[in-house]
Amino acid sequence: MISLFTKPAQKRRIALYSHDTMGLGHKRRNLLIAQTLASSALSADALLISGMQDASGLAIPGVDYLTLPALHKSVNGQYQSRRLNISLKDMITLRSQVIRTTLEAFKPDILIVDNVPRGAVRELDPTLRYLRKQGHTRCILGLRDVLDEPIAVRREWEYAANEEAIREYYDEVWVYGDRSVYDITQEHSFSADVTAKFRYLGYLDQRSRLKYIHAESLRAVADLELPQGRLALCLVGGGQDGASLAQAFAQAILPPHTNGVIVTGPFMSSRVRQQLQAAQSDRLRVLDYLPEPTLLLRQADWVVAMGGYNTTCEILSFEKRSLIVPRIKPRREQIIRAKRLQQMNLIDLLHPEQMNAFALSDWMAQANAAPQVRDRLDLNGLTRLTQRVEQMLTTPHYPSQHAS
Repeated sequence: MISLFTKPAQKRRIALYSHDTMGLGHKRRNLLIAQTLASSALSADALLISGMQDASGLAIPGVDYLTLPALHKSVNGQYQSRRLNISLKDMITLRSQVIRTTLEAFKPDILIVDNVPRGAVRELDPTLRYLRKQGHTRCILGLRDVLDEPIAVRREWEYAANEEAIREYYDEVWVYGDRSVYDITQEHSFSADVTAKFRYLGYLDQRSRLKYIHAESLRAVADLELPQGRLALCLVGGGQDGASLAQAFAQAILPPHTNGVIVTGPFMSSRVRQQLQAAQSDRLRVLDYLPEPTLLLRQADWVVAMGGYNTTCEILSFEKRSLIVPRIKPRREQIIRAKRLQQMNLIDLLHPEQMNAFALSDWMAQANAAPQVRDRLDLNGLTRLTQRVEQMLTTPHYPSQHAS
């Protein structure tokens, strides 16, 4: 007889950390990874530790969220508290203690850290030391395809002692990209023992997001009530530095029988959002936020966007004709990626200093065909990630000597 009080078999546990300081890309990348792992045959629970407040509004079986007090990163690269009136030092102490206490209780089998080896302002250091000492958790660093210019990465990584962190705490480094576009280990002079931990998984196919669509996203698109016709979509990420592109798009001349939609992002200033909303017409809609922009992107005929990793992956995954107007500060990551993809004839590129309504109008008036991406780029990152997690969960873990 089975007791009513018999505990179910414990699932394997995966934690994902995202510092989330500028834009929505880190949160969306980690959310997609968590959704993919939780819905796979791994039988794993995923805990997403994020600084993005809106993540907790999504109810997904097998995925839960810990929302940290939010940090803000200015266009000059400086951190500060986003909402609380406390010093950066106190904010990092608070976040660091919350992260460590959470992972001590959660006891993850795998921790996947997004992009920043030590976390924002080294807030992960105490947790990484604890996990390595315990010896139970495999630690993975996940990197996007492009970090920044090599000289800037070298300076930043030396200051943060990131190679030492990878050497001491991390089992592997996963690159969510195709090395034929950008090979991090060739572009940056990492130490040989650090480079040996790198694994290229491929780009993350964003079509998988459509598996996890929820009612709020469907209602948001239906409520637009767009007239019949083609669609030109403008995406500016979180919107923190996307005002100029959104304003130029609002003034651009759309092709005949075309609807325009601008998604401003939650971090665009209220003043600019009000100006854009005042420019709305029967053929132009302005949204502050869309929970799942891929619903619109998959039906778009033209996409004008900044060049963040996630937005670019979405454009490539859906093989859309696109014009990328990349951010060039505080990092040059976006323009580096956009130039490489332009050289492969997969996107069109417009430097932000040359961007205006006339340039956008001229681009949309051209009759270029959509790119053929699938036979050119490796988009199998999510499949390989799941396979690698499964291998790790089914093989013994022999951690290296932990930090003292």
